[in-house]
Amino acid sequence: MKQQGFLRLFLIAAVLGTFVFITGSCSKDDVETNFGTVTGIVSDELGMPVTGASVTISGIDSTATTDSEGQYTINNVSIEAHSIKFAKDGYQAASTTITTSKFNDEKIATINIALVSAPAKITGTVIDARNNDAPLAGVKVSVNDNDTAVSDAEGKYEIKNLPVADYTVTFSKTDYAIITRNVSQDNFTDNVVTLDVRMGGTELLPGLIVEDLQNADKWYYNEYRGGRNSDAYPHWDWSTDYMCTLDFKGAWEEQNEGTTLQIQNSGNDQNNPADLDNFDSFVYGSKEITADNDILSLRIRTHEADDASPAYFGVQVIDLSDANPTAVKIGETKTYGSSDYADFDFDLSAYVGKEIIIAIGIYRAETGDYWKQLVLRAIRFASTKVEGTDWLPGTEVASNWHLTQEMVRSTMIQSKKSFTGISPVSGSRDDYQDAYRSWRTVNFIANEWSFVPLNKDPEVFPSEGYLIKTRGETAVDTQTPESYLYAKFAIASGNNQLTLKIRTFGSNYTFFKLTVVKEDGTVTNINPSSNTALEASAAADGCWKLIHDGGSAADPDSYATFVYDLSQFNGENVVVVLGVYKGESTNTDENKLAIYSINLD
Repeated sequence: MKQQGFLRLFLIAAVLGTFVFITGSCSKDDVETNFGTVTGIVSDELGMPVTGASVTISGIDSTATTDSEGQYTINNVSIEAHSIKFAKDGYQAASTTITTSKFNDEKIATINIALVSAPAKITGTVIDARNNDAPLAGVKVSVNDNDTAVSDAEGKYEIKNLPVADYTVTFSKTDYAIITRNVSQDNFTDNVVTLDVRMGGTELLPGLIVEDLQNADKWYYNEYRGGRNSDAYPHWDWSTDYMCTLDFKGAWEEQNEGTTLQIQNSGNDQNNPADLDNFDSFVYGSKEITADNDILSLRIRTHEADDASPAYFGVQVIDLSDANPTAVKIGETKTYGSSDYADFDFDLSAYVGKEIIIAIGIYRAETGDYWKQLVLRAIRFASTKVEGTDWLPGTEVASNWHLTQEMVRSTMIQSKKSFTGISPVSGSRDDYQDAYRSWRTVNFIANEWSFVPLNKDPEVFPSEGYLIKTRGETAVDTQTPESYLYAKFAIASGNNQLTLKIRTFGSNYTFFKLTVVKEDGTVTNINPSSNTALEASAAADGCWKLIHDGGSAADPDSYATFVYDLSQFNGENVVVVLGVYKGESTNTDENKLAIYSINLD
């Protein structure tokens, strides 16, 4: 019996062993039949082979490097879905997916790809404001989801293989406020931008530390208007009110009545505590204060507020020249709760002679469902309070221009030298906020210069450029412009030649003039030193008359080019005025001047 049992066990074990052997052998043969080869060519945008590019396939240990013909081959690739990645310094990394359908009957998948040249890099050092400016490691630095870096023990980071382009660089680390920096194409030198940041500094305004405020937009001019209503055309009209191009934080939008600061009140925002010291939403900028502009006037109204439950708002100032800058309230917190406009003033005379950060904001006065809106119709700076829809007060440099000597003296010097009249985004009266905001990234003329519509509004979004124009049936006047743009410049070698590219429409002359106003009020009309117009000649009172119907965004070389020599003003800070005039009585049509660009060099 024992022998029979032993034999039975032996036979079972033999059968099982045979089964395992057969099964193992079949599985191995199966796997071998499901392997193939991936091959291809890596080229650049011009179709030239890229040598030395690395090729990696997900789930595969082996990699390849392209040869002098840009060719690569990787064997023993399982015939299933894989991600394949191509990389080389100086090019953007690229990836694609290999699927089973890519393999042919010979089990070969051919994957060709063109790499985009990317010679640029963004590099720098991150330091820790909480630790005596020691290097800060572990900061994630990113320009998009794919192009990121992490700062090392020395605080250094590098994001390479980037095209020369505009970027928003984000610096983030747990328990530190996120910092963003904008980089434009013009910032690259030899394809490199060095961007150093300081993280962990004290917030001076919600979400903003010293480094953020050092890069604040400059409020060059003394008047900013918002909203769509034309309650005093053309001075107060959607086409001339550009307040929404300023830098806003929190909740805000452009409305008919003005640019509106709102309490953040959606979802978890309702759990935010009441806080009459820190703004809930605000607009801010950097402004130089002089004796000519030391009174800030706000023209406002409110929504969802009344006398019993008003909106709380105010002005805070930060002097970055202080050893320990802090946000200082100007006067008491204000309250208002009416749909009628009212004017409030704030005394900045303590800061005369300084460039300071000014923030205008709305406060959350209650926790819970608390919804208020503060409508900013105007932000104005003068030596006295400004009320209503009046022009800024002062002594005019020329009759009826509403450009005063006080404005000339207190306008800040423009730091940019190149300006465009081509709007990146188009819009209309009812939908222009995004279009106006797009001006911030391109040095758009209406964002960087101040527009003064004495008698006529502009055309904001023509494809040929920002367009200033005259009225039709009105008396000839070559001394007072119909409208004009102005900006202040420090004139010196390398910044004393102004080049204007413009065009007109139709067969009638458009009259225009370039005028320079010195800080002492002296007014000088400037003749061009050269021009390329079809028809152009000097006219009355320093005007030039022009007919030139060539030029578009797609054809910039066809605009008329006028060159002006400003070297007589070397060493001086002057306001440059470009105006359009009603020069002919026989012409009952509007005369238009489309501005493609203004450049100083």
